Amino acid sequence: MNGVAMRPAQLWQSTPDALRKLDPRTLWRNPVMFIVEVGAVFTTVLAVTDPSFFAWLITVWLWLTVVFANLAEAVAEGRGKAQAAALRKAKQETVARRLVGWGTADVREEPVDAVQLKQGDIVVVEADQVIPGDGDVIEGIASVDESAITGESAPVIRESGGDRSSVTGGTKVLSDRIVVKITQRPGESFLDRMISLVEGAARQKTPNEIALNILLAALTIIFLLAVATLQPMAIFAKNYNAAAPDSLTINGDGVTGIVLVSLLVALIPTTIGALLSAIGIAGMDRLVQRNVLALSGRAVEAAGDVNTLLLDKTGTITLGNRQASEFIPVGGVTAAQVADAAQLSSLADETPEGRSVVVLAKNEYGLRARDEGVMPHAHFVPFTAETRMSGVDIDDRKIRKGRQRPS
Repeated sequence: MNGVAMRPAQLWQSTPDALRKLDPRTLWRNPVMFIVEVGAVFTTVLAVTDPSFFAWLITVWLWLTVVFANLAEAVAEGRGKAQAAALRKAKQETVARRLVGWGTADVREEPVDAVQLKQGDIVVVEADQVIPGDGDVIEGIASVDESAITGESAPVIRESGGDRSSVTGGTKVLSDRIVVKITQRPGESFLDRMISLVEGAARQKTPNEIALNILLAALTIIFLLAVATLQPMAIFAKNYNAAAPDSLTINGDGVTGIVLVSLLVALIPTTIGALLSAIGIAGMDRLVQRNVLALSGRAVEAAGDVNTLLLDKTGTITLGNRQASEFIPVGGVTAAQVADAAQLSSLADETPEGRSVVVLAKNEYGLRARDEGVMPHAHFVPFTAETRMSGVDIDDRKIRKGRQRPS
C-alpha cells in the first residue's frame, strides 16, 4: 500500500467496510483469514468464561489481525470507488444549456443537469464550457480539448457535417460556439462506460493467485492437523509427569485452547493470506492512477512485466495542457523580437495555449499585455476554430500565429 492510500482519513472511512467484511459469509472466500476469525471467536468465548490477562491479550491480537487484513483490502477497494465517484461527480456537476424549440422561431435556453439530458436534446456549448454529453455538432465550429478522454494534447476541430461532427461528453470547448444534438441514451455516455469499467474491474484471480490460494489452503490444513495432534501428546505428557504444576499453557486437560489457537495462527501463512487480495486490488488502483484500466488480475501481472512501452503518438502520454515554454528565434531575429511578435499575435487568442504565450513573454522578457487602448491603430484578429489563427494588424503590419486551415 502506498503512502497516499494509507492516510488516516482514508483509514477511518474504510473502517466500516472492514468491519462488514467480518461476516463469515464474506470471509470464507479467504480460508486462512476465516480460520483466524474462527480462532478469534473461540478465544473470545474462552476469555469470557475463564478471564485472564493472557487470554484477553491473545483475543485482542487475533481480532486485530482479522480487522487489519480486512482494512487493507477495504482501503484498496475504496481507492477504486473514489475514482468512480470522482467521475460520477464530474458528470453530475456539469450543467447543460438545453435549447427548447430548436428549429422554430421561439427558441429559448434552459439550464439542466447533464444527467437529465435525453437522446435528441439540443444543447449549446461555448468557449470554456464542458460538453455535457455525447452527440453530434449540428451548427457551428469549435476547437475542443479532448485530452481528458483521448490523451491527445493538441485541440481538435469539431464542426457540423462531415466526419468531424462527433463530440464526447466531458471534453471542453476552447473557442467559438457549437450546437450539439445529444445522441446518447441515459446511462450510456462515455463517462458512464468509464464509471462501469472502473467499478466493474472485478478482481478476477490469475492462475498464479489460484495456485497460491490452493497452496495456502493446503498449508492451513496441514498445520491444523499438526496442532490438533499436539493435544493428545500434551495430555499424555502431563499425566506422565503429574507433579508438574498447571499453568496458562498446559494443565490436566492438555494444552489450553488459547495457546492452541495462538500456535495455529502463528504457523499458518496469515500475512500472505491477509494481504494477497489487497495487493492485487492495490495493483489495479496504481494503474488507475496512471489512467490505465486493468480489468483482471492477469492484466495487472502483465503490466508488472512491462519495461518499455511503445506508443504511436506522444499525445497519448501528455497531460493535454499545452503550454509555451521557450521562444526559439530563426532567420537572424532575436528571441526578444520573437517574444514580442508571439505575444502580439496571441493577445486575441483565449485558448490556454494562447494565454501561456502571453504569460511567457511577460515573465521572460517583461512584455506586458497590450490592448486597443494602448495601441489605437491595432486591429486584433481573434482565434477561431475555423481559421485556426490569431493575430493583430498594426497599420500596414500584419502579424499572425497559427496554421491556416486547409480548404
